[in-house]
Amino acid sequence: MNYRAAFLALALGTASVQGNSQATSPTSTESTQLKQRLAALQSRMAQVDQQVESLKKRRKGVMVELQGISLQRDRVRAQLDGAKLKQDQAQLEVQEITSKQAKIRSEIDRLRKDLRKQIRLIQAQGELGDLAFLPDASSFESYLAQARHLTWWRLQERKRISQIQRLQGDLAQRENELKTVLARLAAEQQEAAQFQGGLRISEEKLQTFVSALQQDEQAQRQVQAELAEESIQLERMLANLFGKSKTETFEAPVSFSSLRGDLPGPVEGSLAQGFGEHLHPRFHTKTFQSGLLIEAYIGSRVSAVADGKVILAEPYQSYGPIVIVDHGSGWFTLYTHLQGTAVAKGQTLRQGDLVGTVGETLDGPRLGFEIRYQTKPEDPNKWLKKKYR
Repeated sequence: MNYRAAFLALALGTASVQGNSQATSPTSTESTQLKQRLAALQSRMAQVDQQVESLKKRRKGVMVELQGISLQRDRVRAQLDGAKLKQDQAQLEVQEITSKQAKIRSEIDRLRKDLRKQIRLIQAQGELGDLAFLPDASSFESYLAQARHLTWWRLQERKRISQIQRLQGDLAQRENELKTVLARLAAEQQEAAQFQGGLRISEEKLQTFVSALQQDEQAQRQVQAELAEESIQLERMLANLFGKSKTETFEAPVSFSSLRGDLPGPVEGSLAQGFGEHLHPRFHTKTFQSGLLIEAYIGSRVSAVADGKVILAEPYQSYGPIVIVDHGSGWFTLYTHLQGTAVAKGQTLRQGDLVGTVGETLDGPRLGFEIRYQTKPEDPNKWLKKKYR
């Protein structure tokens, strides 16, 4: 979560906990798309669990406690979204089964209608048709033809009866399938209701913690100190990481430095906080924003701004899931406060490839985006074709 940007609002008493617990409704009825979304959600939950494990290894403090409460909220929210996706999947199955039932019933009705016509025709012909009279041998061949015709009709009758019986069996099977799916749907609705209640409790707990922090000046100063320490640790980590990357420099088809002023934005959104130094309005301390904080819809697609190679894709302290891309010749981009990552270390990316999705912070959904030459940060807005405002 973006505790750096959120701290300003906390100190002023204006922070708000965003609690959008509604799972996005599926935009397609395709089962494969629902399965893909469920798989993506499972990956997101795995990344939340990874952050929780990483949190256990960190020194205790206000930031760690706040992030722990937030991660618990995020996990329950992901569980709720998963339960709702499973409901969508079950409802889709219900629609598919009922559609098949309708088709089977329609086919049975058609076969029964044809069968009734055939029976009436055979009854009109009598037990042996015109053969019962057999007037003379001269017309014997025509009677044989009628007999063969009558036999063929009776064969069709048996086939239709067999088809009706088979379709009735299929219909009974679909009825059993429907009962099973409806039972599963009811269980998933109950599970979703439980997660909804759990999410409400988690959000209330987070709101209580934030409200208490707003009133506690000492705790706020401690947060400032912890954030400053994290910034130092990040810079050390980047220096070590970028130093190692020199041995395996990415060779870009186009020099990254030649793209200044022509890069696409990583996400659709607006500027929440710009690059550079900011003065804290309450404590009058200076903080430095080493990139841009971009306000966007939660879960929005985050794209690579240029070709490169992923050298880090994992959670890092209060920055949340973070992705760092090496663009060659000492240039790097950083994507922080992600909801989840869609790449792995060592993966080669092309401009526009999916990096991850926008995560949520105390101030709402935000993406942290940085451009660095080695460890030196630069103002990303100077590199973008379309500036964030």
